[in-house]
Amino acid sequence: MRGTGGEVSGTGRRRTFTRRDAGPPVVAPWIRTRLRAAPGAAVALALLVLATVCLAASFPRAVDRYEDAGLRRAVADATALRTSVQLSAPPPSLGATQQERESVLRPASVRERYRSILKVVERPLVADPGRSAYGVRTTKSLESPEKWLPRPTGLPAHMTLVAQNGLADHSRVREGRLPRADGTVTASTPELEAAVTTETAESLHIEVGAVIHVPAVERAPLAVRVTGIVAPRDREGAYWATQPVLRTPSLVRLPAQGAEPSIYWLGALLLAPDAAPALLGTPGAPARYWQLAPSPAALTASELPRLASAIAALESGPGLLKVRALTDPEADASTDLDDVLASYAGLRSGIRPLVAVAAFGSATVAAVVLLMAGGLTADRRRGELALLRARGVSLRGLTARLFAETAVVAVPAAALGLAAALLAVPYGRLSYAVWTAAAVALVACAMLPVRAWITHRAVRVHGAREDLASVRPSRRRTVAELTLLVLASASVFALRSRGTSGGSAGAAGSGDPADLDGSAAGSGDQLVALAPVLIGVIAALLLVRLYPLPLRWLARPAGRLRGAVGHLSLARAGRTSVSTVLPLLALLTALTTAAFGGSVLAGVADARDRAALLSLGADARVEVMGALPADLPEQLRSASGVREVTPLSIGYQARPGTGVETVSLTGVEPEGYARLARSTHLGAFPAGELTAPADAKPSKSAKPPKSSGSSGSSGSSKEGVSSESPLPALASPAVAERFGTQPFPVRLEDGSDITVRITVVRDLTPAVSGTDFLVVDRAGLGAVAARPTALLLTGDRMDAGALRKAAGSAADVRLRADERARYVDSPLQSGAERVYAMAVAAASGYAVLALLLALVRAAPERSALLARLRTMGLTRGQGRRLLVLEALPQALLAAVGGALTGWAAVRLLAPGVDLTAVALATPGDSPPPGTAALHTDPASLLLPALAVLLVATGIAAAQAWWTGRRGSVRELRAGDAR
Repeated sequence: MRGTGGEVSGTGRRRTFTRRDAGPPVVAPWIRTRLRAAPGAAVALALLVLATVCLAASFPRAVDRYEDAGLRRAVADATALRTSVQLSAPPPSLGATQQERESVLRPASVRERYRSILKVVERPLVADPGRSAYGVRTTKSLESPEKWLPRPTGLPAHMTLVAQNGLADHSRVREGRLPRADGTVTASTPELEAAVTTETAESLHIEVGAVIHVPAVERAPLAVRVTGIVAPRDREGAYWATQPVLRTPSLVRLPAQGAEPSIYWLGALLLAPDAAPALLGTPGAPARYWQLAPSPAALTASELPRLASAIAALESGPGLLKVRALTDPEADASTDLDDVLASYAGLRSGIRPLVAVAAFGSATVAAVVLLMAGGLTADRRRGELALLRARGVSLRGLTARLFAETAVVAVPAAALGLAAALLAVPYGRLSYAVWTAAAVALVACAMLPVRAWITHRAVRVHGAREDLASVRPSRRRTVAELTLLVLASASVFALRSRGTSGGSAGAAGSGDPADLDGSAAGSGDQLVALAPVLIGVIAALLLVRLYPLPLRWLARPAGRLRGAVGHLSLARAGRTSVSTVLPLLALLTALTTAAFGGSVLAGVADARDRAALLSLGADARVEVMGALPADLPEQLRSASGVREVTPLSIGYQARPGTGVETVSLTGVEPEGYARLARSTHLGAFPAGELTAPADAKPSKSAKPPKSSGSSGSSGSSKEGVSSESPLPALASPAVAERFGTQPFPVRLEDGSDITVRITVVRDLTPAVSGTDFLVVDRAGLGAVAARPTALLLTGDRMDAGALRKAAGSAADVRLRADERARYVDSPLQSGAERVYAMAVAAASGYAVLALLLALVRAAPERSALLARLRTMGLTRGQGRRLLVLEALPQALLAAVGGALTGWAAVRLLAPGVDLTAVALATPGDSPPPGTAALHTDPASLLLPALAVLLVATGIAAAQAWWTGRRGSVRELRAGDAR
């Protein structure tokens, strides 16, 4: 029988339908089919890759941003006199004609040379035309005979004549007008016009219309008429600050043997540029100059070596030869910009290694999480991939399909992550971000194919058990673990012996352009930066080997209990898959990185608090040059936030013994000062050790004791010293070593003498800083010496405005919070702290993500287990306890192991980690004495570990609750691989 769709066989039992126009069979696309089969896994992979690429690509750009900002701040904080490149040519040759000498100084000629010099300067050194200047000035100051100019010691004022371009653009006219040069000015011009700044006019009493005469050569003095008074638009800008005399007159002191110094005023008269040839008619030796101010926008930390090379070439290299060819054979160049760059490079070399530690830690955790995601996906699809291999799919074809399947999801996600990073951090080098994003995308695409290639090289349908209780580590794994152990030991040894900077800080300060390249760190420096990570990896591998032992020990006593939940949970935990190595590795590495990073940040904060406390001695300090008002302590004691006020009577010029050396002597009230020292942990002592005896009184000496030429006397000379009992004194170790414990005299600033005996020796004391100090009871001092000169305030949230208002304008009021903020002024330090904090937060986030991935992977199997056990009578409460107890061993192992590993990493690496650079140092400034050491931070150790425990138990309890709400039929479907 025939029909439209098929035919019937002769037996009539089987009907077969065949399309007459049927083509080749249609094959469903692999990638589309897989994405439709598991859309949730694809979305999760895309989000993981997107977040990882965004963080990875943002890191180098964030580092570029804060390093460049730190470099520009360092250059901006240095004076323009140091950062500007000053080129100068000597006066025109006397062998040339007068007309040739004048033409050299005319504005057109100087401007042409300026433009040529700009072409000589090598990048990345770029001159800022708006801040650079050029002109002609007298190299010798000219004496002015005007009687109305101030003469502090009878010497006449001196003037420097300057014809600099751009006066109208860099100043505002306060009075009069800007100077002009009418006609053609020559060396014989008898009169010129000039302007002066407001500071020059005020200090030298110059008014508009005043005429100042300066000497001339073989003719009448040159008359300079002041036509205007101008105010600088930016008085600290390079135009004015490169030659400060243009803006501010100064007092010049002549070397003299007598007691009366010889000083005179030195000011500047600002001429029109066209008036420069007239300077040839004076004995001032006029010279051309060009001031090149570096452009801040062109300063980048990544080009620091090239920048130093360009400066060196311009100072004493090929650049200077070109400048001499353009200007004069004897032209010279000078700048301190190279010293500023070396100072910045030294600070950066102390900060970069600490940031590298955080970067390596976060990158390792992210890589482990990506590998773990690929491994869990491979475990989930183990049966599918094994079936494909059994049906004839080649290994190359399988890995190619898996790579394409993953790339379809990972590559667009990586592109979105890169775009998000570029939007989040719009500044920085693009190439580093692109290469980082490409590396993350490649790892994400290759993790599943590589795992499948390793697992399914041999075709097999059924495999042996692969849990921790049955699988033994292979020889290759043992060799790899021993290699990592050797690397970790080497990195710890290198860090403890060399430190994080490895001596590069000192090299950076040498000024050699090659030493300024902070990115040229060798493999040794990278190994040092990997030390905390390697410690975490070794701890994870060790815990994985030891993990089955306590479970076996606990399983036997648990089996004797009445309930089956405890025994079953321990048995299930012991049957955990070998793939738990990666989650445990991710957790321990992340917890170690978080603990080490949190300890670094806590150490930085503690170091700044300690430095501020050492500088002030308390939460606030009020000090004056003379004596404080008698009612001021009571006024400040009643101020908001003040708990206690400790008066101090400080004399900085006390002379102990019979020598000429001075120490600081502080008179205090023993009870209050002892409480302050105890609360601040600055040399605590018993108050009774400092209490003065009743008969200790100072004596007045008519003449100072004869000097024996030695400051180490123990007080054998008794001239002018009272015969009463000596005052007990607290002394620094240096003073105690010089004078011992025998009584010795001390001459105070008011001329009175006291006798003291050292009873307490402390390295630190709140009253003063330094290595030479004495502290005595104020009751044993005279009325003048006992008057309070400083107050130390303790309290919380003190109002700085109220304290300054109560103390008056003459008092110096400093708060501990303000002093602490002074140490975070550099963007290099604050930026490094932010990047470090973000790296620690990212590591913590990846730790939680690793835990979630491990728990989600085991969720279907646990749900099926609960469904089966509920059919046997397991209650919901028992189900919750079963899942929590099953997840608890691994979570507890990770939490306890992470906390112990973090503690061990901090203790092992603390001797080699110096936080002074990131905590206290600033470019061009020396840090406070001492170093900022690394110490363990309990919060950084315990909080991440507790978070791991809470997340693990919370997810297990939530899964048990959710499974209990669903029926058992769905979980027990026939053919379910779970």
